[in-house]
Amino acid sequence: MKLGIATPVVTNVAGAALTWEKDATIEDIGRAAEEADRLGYHHLTCSEHIGIPSGEAARRGSRYWDPLATFGYVSARTRQIRLVTMTLVLGYHHPLAIVKRYGTLDHVSGGRVILGVGVGSLKEEFDLLGAPFDDRGARGDDALRALRAALPTNEPAYEGEYYSFGGLTVDPCALQPHMPIWIGGRTKRSLRRAVTLADGWCPFNVSIATAAEWLRAWELPAGFEVVLPAEKPLDPVGQPTLTEETLRTMAAAGTTTLSARFVHHSLAHYLEQIHALAELHAKAF
Repeated sequence: MKLGIATPVVTNVAGAALTWEKDATIEDIGRAAEEADRLGYHHLTCSEHIGIPSGEAARRGSRYWDPLATFGYVSARTRQIRLVTMTLVLGYHHPLAIVKRYGTLDHVSGGRVILGVGVGSLKEEFDLLGAPFDDRGARGDDALRALRAALPTNEPAYEGEYYSFGGLTVDPCALQPHMPIWIGGRTKRSLRRAVTLADGWCPFNVSIATAAEWLRAWELPAGFEVVLPAEKPLDPVGQPTLTEETLRTMAAAGTTTLSARFVHHSLAHYLEQIHALAELHAKAF
């Protein structure tokens, strides 16, 4: 089981109260990314929302740094850690716009991008952007097929139900011959979409027990990633035994990569936590 981190500062996860992060700087993000990179963490994340309705802020959080801009900076501060959009909402973008923007980032980062995507669920945000909502699932499936066709080539061609293109050049496209795509969501349908159209599943608000139950119904492809968060923020410094038990429980449930969130009260405390988790992980695995 590999380790990733839900990057601090850039996302107000589930409306959690911001402490030191409220006034943190891009330098703080860079330091956290550099340490995670040096310690051998697999990935760090950045999520996407354009505008959160005020009535949803307490449940979803209201801070979402733009992943493209954030990762452009982070890629220059790191060498090997993967950069995961967790998640882009497919309905907000034409597939070729994703190819151009994140293909460019793939070149900037030396081939370290993983596209975490989802079909979305916040109707008010779809309405704000003038994006269709009711058929977002079918559109998302078509977008995934279009992305797979277009990511590896400068001369993309695709004919689908919602997206069709050809006879044009997109340069750059992805640097990686096969850019990994992970599917977010919180339903069995998201897992089916991931198994049939992508390379991994990165759900949210799905318990470890529920995820394990759903996974048992599938014969997963070789190399398929199951990327799960712990159900509570980890405290490897203050509760190392409990943290190690959590790691083992998650691995037994089928987790291939842990997306870690931490108890933390300052940047120094956060850096201490990622060190402690790396040490516990090395001991347990």
